Amino acid sequence: MDRESGFERHGHEEPASPVILSVPHAGRDYPLALRAALRVPLAYAVSLEDRHADTLALAARGAETLLIQRKARAWIDLNRAEHERDPRLDDGAGAATQPGLSAKVRSGLGLVPRRARGADLWTRRLDASDVAARIAADHRPYHAALAEALRRARARFGVAVLLDVHSMPSLPPKTGGAHIVFGDRFGRSAAARFVHRLEGEAAAAGLRHALNTPYAGGHILDRHGQPGNAIHAVQIEFDRALYLDSRRDAPGPGLAPLARLLRRMINAVADEALAQSLPLAAE
Repeated sequence: MDRESGFERHGHEEPASPVILSVPHAGRDYPLALRAALRVPLAYAVSLEDRHADTLALAARGAETLLIQRKARAWIDLNRAEHERDPRLDDGAGAATQPGLSAKVRSGLGLVPRRARGADLWTRRLDASDVAARIAADHRPYHAALAEALRRARARFGVAVLLDVHSMPSLPPKTGGAHIVFGDRFGRSAAARFVHRLEGEAAAAGLRHALNTPYAGGHILDRHGQPGNAIHAVQIEFDRALYLDSRRDAPGPGLAPLARLLRRMINAVADEALAQSLPLAAE
């Protein structure tokens, strides 16, 4: 495990599997500068976390390369592009860097989140240099490491598949109440065969699942999913009720069975990748 950067990297330099795992939103490191700038209790910033999604991924991981962001999402969101800077918060946001405000940015969930639980988070605006420093120290290194892991996996196995692990609040029954939502950017970030294998494992476990609604994936899939170049990327959102305690704060009794399901998903995707990359047997 490599802890020298702002993220944890588990696994050998040469990937042992075509499957690469990423957990970008579970960081629990809240720098002093962040805590000092909050206008609301820290719990508001904590609510942005994919609480203990890293614990779930670590429990499911075998020999796969796994990247886990340690800095909190409230510090910087790795699932937003560098240009998704909020003009209502960030002095570095402007027409030159922000060609058009996305729905996420408008709602306060840009590169540096502005709002959580319906409240403004910060006592002051952010200097452009402050956000630029976060991009250089946290955003770019994570994405560079992820891109390199995928490149190495593709070079070794002929194909690479990123599983980007997230968690979500329980979805209301009127939406179908899915326990798991898979995102592939509406088919743009991964071949359907990988999504089908993931859906099959969810169905076999008796869990309701959905595709791209309400979560289709974000910048990580847009940036790293390149099916035409044999690099596929799928986001997986797990209902936090499946693996956290009743307070949705700490791992609960559901963690172990859900980790076993994620392990089966990883195995299924690896099997699909390796089956397609092997040369045809001689007649």
